[in-house]
This record gives sequence, structure tokens and C-alpha cells, in this order.
Amino acid sequence: MSQRISSLPVVQSDSEISLAFRMSLMDGTLVEEATAQAPFRFQLGQGAFLDKIEELLIGLELGTTAKLTLAPESAFGYSNPENIQRMPLSDFPDDLQPKVGQVIGFQTPTGQEVPGTILAVDAEEVTVDFNHPLADTMVVFEATILTVHGAA
Repeated sequence: MSQRISSLPVVQSDSEISLAFRMSLMDGTLVEEATAQAPFRFQLGQGAFLDKIEELLIGLELGTTAKLTLAPESAFGYSNPENIQRMPLSDFPDDLQPKVGQVIGFQTPTGQEVPGTILAVDAEEVTVDFNHPLADTMVVFEATILTVHGAA
């Protein structure tokens, strides 16, 4: 009995790949997508994508479509109550009146921007949740490998 060996490129831990993908919530709500016409191209191991997704892509052949359901610990993690902060309303610029549910980009002391979701606003303070907006959420990730190249 002979075994057929595929000659298609396979995703390696340092491959540069392009993929079409769709990330959605369990109810089908679209979170993010890249189409075959405008694919997402990145090199594995460079932090451009969730580590767990990168791990699951390794070993897939060119043209493969994979559908993965990721629990919170494999996706965006669980929320941490310490990431909910109260800030003086006076810290916000006059032209930015925070509203409940609004997501605002805040700069960290290192200059990195992180999203914060406004949970409450009163006359003196604003309560901001700095947990990832998709923390505690299961997501469905479906991707098709469009190109595979060796390390850049």
C-alpha cells in the first residue's frame, strides 16, 4: 500500500502566510474578517495574531480551511476586576464627553494605546473597563490558507 505525500506547502512556526478569515461570536456576530481579495498577511511568531490561533495554523497545507471554536482562555482571556478603573471626569478633554458603552483609546505611560470601555459616568468620575472588549467570550475562527512562504 503506497502513501501519497502532498507537495503543497505547509504552515511552519516561522512561515509568512496570507489567509482569508472570519472571526465571529457564538451567535454569528462578526468581529473581524479578511477576504481572499484583501487577505491578512503576517509572519507567525511575530505577535500579529493570537498565539493559540497561530499554534493551530501550524501544519495546515496551502488551501486548507479550518474552523476553530476558541474558549476565552485561548482567545482574549478572562476579565480581571483590577482592570476596571475610576478616573476623574476632569482627565477627559472638554471635546470628549464619555458615554456609557463608548470605547476610547487611552495611552499608557509607555506610549502604547489600549482600549477602555466606559461603564459609568457621573458628575465627578468615569468608570473605565480596560479588559479586552472580547474578554470572557468564546469566538469562532474560520480561515483559509491562501499563501505559505518560508520565513521572511
